[in-house]
Amino acid sequence: MGKTIIDKIWDLHCVKSVTDEVDMLYIDRHFIHEVTSPQAFTGLREKNLSVLRPDRITAVADHNVPTRNQHLPIENELSKKQVDTLVENCQEHSIELFGVGHEKNGIVHVIGPENGLTQPGMTIVCGDSHTSTHGAFGAIAFGIGTSQVEQVLASQCLLLSRPKTMRIEVNGDLGKGVGAKDVVLYIISQLGTEGATGHFIEFSGSVFRNFSMEERMTVCNMSIEMGARGGLIGIDETTIRYVTERATISEEKIAFWNTLHSDDNASFNRSVEFQAKEIQPMVTTGTSPDTGVGISKSVSASNRNSEKGLNYMGLGNDQQMIGTNIDYVFIGSCTNGRIEDLRAVAEIVRGYTKHEDVTVWVVPGSNKVKEQAIKEGLDKVFLAAGFEFREPGCSACLAMNDDKIPSGAVCISTSNRNFEGRQGDGARTILASPMTAAASAINGKITDPRTYLN
Repeated sequence: MGKTIIDKIWDLHCVKSVTDEVDMLYIDRHFIHEVTSPQAFTGLREKNLSVLRPDRITAVADHNVPTRNQHLPIENELSKKQVDTLVENCQEHSIELFGVGHEKNGIVHVIGPENGLTQPGMTIVCGDSHTSTHGAFGAIAFGIGTSQVEQVLASQCLLLSRPKTMRIEVNGDLGKGVGAKDVVLYIISQLGTEGATGHFIEFSGSVFRNFSMEERMTVCNMSIEMGARGGLIGIDETTIRYVTERATISEEKIAFWNTLHSDDNASFNRSVEFQAKEIQPMVTTGTSPDTGVGISKSVSASNRNSEKGLNYMGLGNDQQMIGTNIDYVFIGSCTNGRIEDLRAVAEIVRGYTKHEDVTVWVVPGSNKVKEQAIKEGLDKVFLAAGFEFREPGCSACLAMNDDKIPSGAVCISTSNRNFEGRQGDGARTILASPMTAAASAINGKITDPRTYLN
């Protein structure tokens, strides 16, 4: 019986099998940030332990950083303490840090790939659930808890149960105005938030093969929202070209990467297939990522919605999503804060201005993304449209910083979660693609992006 790429990478990193169900897995790359690492470093000190492989760790400040006036001290005391503590811990243990103001600073799941740190065949962890983003490179990448962060700092290994494997295949041609975010929201709407629980997903099929690396990252980023432990996409020329443009890679390593693929006779614990033609621009309707519907459809209790969720969102049964009023638009996050996302927004809004009643924040995922956007003149397009073009950070994705959506306000967001209070106490979040968010910003209500595409 053949092996999946997931099994191949897992076996290559298995230091030893502790029991029939638990393995000790070696970790190639450990990303840390200011929110989930302080307690782990404290644990090391209490146990009189040191960091085993600081050369395998990259740190970044992203969750708590302001997205305006980053040259000034952070005003929020808790945020400042967390960021300062990260600086102190990295200095003490000789860990590379892309701190606030660093040319490589940005959201952890954006800076890893763009700096060539994320590579095929790796095992990658971070104290952040959306670490699955890095799986786009044909890597086993997943989020871990604070106690596990401490484990990796001390040993560069983790005790883990081997995941089940799942293949999600999407074939065919996507329609105009349908992007990677729409594809993954559609899959989540079909499977539910527990549809892949206990599994590691391989996304396959013509749709994913045709995606750019940034589109693949968007899909893998949200694999966690269907309950998966992580998700990856197979290694191909697109993967290798992206990495070799950002890092010096030997021919031997590239040859090895090309051996990492699922065998034709590999067996998955579960397989699901979807057709691209069934997918249209998507928007969520409730307070869970699996409540997405095609933008032309209406709200329904059958859309995995609870009465409580619909009441929170202020939406009624059978209400049309198109035309629903919005107050804020957030474009950014580790899901959709990359340069291709900003280009897609600019393509929609060029020559238009936002609705007067809508506030729009465009937050690049990193300083590199910001500088590239400026180089291409995208910042001028955003400013002409009345958008705010900010400095990099997690921003309004999770309201750990100054960028909070007011209570009762409706925000159409390119981020990954629409839980109650996720973007601020009482804030109402509708997840959508960058194109849908851009079109909606112009009209002040949910708008089909295909209206603005030639």
